[in-house]
Amino acid sequence: MEPDVEDITPEEAAALIAGGALLVDVREQEEWDAGHVEGALHFPLSTLPARWQELPDADRTVFICRTGGRSMAAAEAFAAAGRAGCANLAGGAQAWAAAGRPFTGRVA
Repeated sequence: MEPDVEDITPEEAAALIAGGALLVDVREQEEWDAGHVEGALHFPLSTLPARWQELPDADRTVFICRTGGRSMAAAEAFAAAGRAGCANLAGGAQAWAAAGRPFTGRVA
């Protein structure tokens, strides 16, 4: 059975982040360097298995990638490992930027 991970909109994600949720960007370094959401934590999906313990505890954690696929995989993995409150930003950074949310640089 797949862990229960909520797919959320950019508006819902922004509200959660404003309320103290962590935003974890799982895109690779070159994507992050091109642009990202200010205040997001950067944990590339390729390094996450080795670095998962570095991720701070939070009541809610929102995962983001370019379009939502990698971030869903990360959210499901964390939920399966027992971390509560994991959510996936549906549409990823592309949806975030398209919704007019603050983004440094460009979506790569």
